[in-house]
Amino acid sequence: MARVSIEQSTAPQWVGHSRGSSEYGRLLAALFCAGVATFAQLYSPQAVLPLIAGSLHIGAADAALTISASTVGLAVGVIPWSTLADRIGRVKAMTISVGVATTVGLLVPFAPTYESLLAGRFLEGLFVGGVPAIAVAYLTEEIDPVHAARAAGTFVAGTTIGGLLGRLVASPVAELAGWRGGVFTVGVLCGCAALAFVKLAPTPRGFVPRRGAGPEGTLAHRLATNLRSRRQLALFAQGFLLMGGFVALYNFLGFRLTGAPFFLPSFLVSLVFLAYLAGTWASSRAGAEASRFGRKRVLLVSIAIMVAGVAITLSDNVVVVLYGLVVATAGFFGAHSIASGWTGQAAPVGKAQASSLYNLFYYAGSSVIGWLGGVAFDRYGWPAVATTILGLALVAAAVAALALPKDQPRSA
Repeated sequence: MARVSIEQSTAPQWVGHSRGSSEYGRLLAALFCAGVATFAQLYSPQAVLPLIAGSLHIGAADAALTISASTVGLAVGVIPWSTLADRIGRVKAMTISVGVATTVGLLVPFAPTYESLLAGRFLEGLFVGGVPAIAVAYLTEEIDPVHAARAAGTFVAGTTIGGLLGRLVASPVAELAGWRGGVFTVGVLCGCAALAFVKLAPTPRGFVPRRGAGPEGTLAHRLATNLRSRRQLALFAQGFLLMGGFVALYNFLGFRLTGAPFFLPSFLVSLVFLAYLAGTWASSRAGAEASRFGRKRVLLVSIAIMVAGVAITLSDNVVVVLYGLVVATAGFFGAHSIASGWTGQAAPVGKAQASSLYNLFYYAGSSVIGWLGGVAFDRYGWPAVATTILGLALVAAAVAALALPKDQPRSA
């Protein structure tokens, strides 16, 4: 034991891959593919919710449960996935996650009943949870800390492409082959992306297996320490409130655009998900701006942009509504990339557990508020949904302003 300790103390300290190195590029490319493989299948039913509602003879809120079921499963799974990753390694755990999730995703569209569809989506989300639970911890261990915020932003940008791809593919295929055919086609694409992740992911160099309590204490200690941190709780609140509002925005705007006064066809409504490209740009940009101006300032500005965009969607002009959606999307993803990266980087102990807790709150918000938005829509229409999202975003901004410390910009 003594000899091991001496050897570890004299070994050169791993500082992470530098931006511009081939390993840095491979790591981000691998996580991009993992993001596609998971987020495309997680949200592909969102593009066909009106078709699911019509096919199964259910309302908007019940149709939205196909999204909430998977995000509940994801929220339940993030802590176990982070624990498994501490033992077997980040890359190995993510490989299991994307592989099994993709297999389940290929079967779920053929569930014979609404209840079995929800059960399958829950199981799919449970396995999908390995990627968001582990990815940021993987980044923080393998990337030079100077570039961590930028790398986290790039990863989030990749997840937006996955979410966009799933929605854009599912809807036009569904017009020809039904919503089941559309969701299955996305599953096939996710299988290809999962294989690419396995091929690209570089061998981890910063990971140290944890067996037993370790220097950072037991799992309960690592979770409790993060949950006692005022800063971490404020960041978890960002995930819950902003993600909940964002999912409600996309869940029910499609119902609004296919109804009065717009009456747009479903395949045309699916193109609104191109607004995700604004999130792709904003995620990467926010990470870069945080290095110049500090995370807190960029987070608050991003929330303000989201608020402005949601307010604009209250218009009855379809062009103005779509403009508001683009603005809100950019604001949300800018805020999310900052909050998620900050959570892992500033964790007092247990980076993987800190990231998992953020994702637990993030997807709990998606599940709860994503469904409640449907209740509001079914009863009071779009103004009730937009007002709910605005209220959540303003609360998130107040929490961030009061509870998060002012951080110093760092050169990237």
